Amino acid sequence: MRIGELSRLTGVSPRLLRYYEQQGLLVSSRKANGYRDYADDAPMIVAQIRGLLDAGLPTDVIRDLLPCAEGKEPRLNGCPALTAILADAMREVQSRMDRLAHHRDALARYLQASAS
Repeated sequence: MRIGELSRLTGVSPRLLRYYEQQGLLVSSRKANGYRDYADDAPMIVAQIRGLLDAGLPTDVIRDLLPCAEGKEPRLNGCPALTAILADAMREVQSRMDRLAHHRDALARYLQASAS
């Protein structure tokens, strides 16, 4: 299928689909006329990418996880490094949340002080 059809089926812009290709997340072949041609499972792969992005994972981590993805949601099967990759991502998310909580608390103190 061509990029326009994949875009319509997934709701993802052609520009973003090209970015996914550039990042090694999505693969296409080229027709004789130079148009991209995506396999029939491309909509499911795009759904997997979107789901993993929605989980807050960066594209370099998603690239490692995609071979483990099954189904649209996706469900991840037991690839060897899967647990370590997800644990690292979870630690990074927690670290960002801790920093945001620190900023929130500092702002709250300034707001409270300015109201006094």
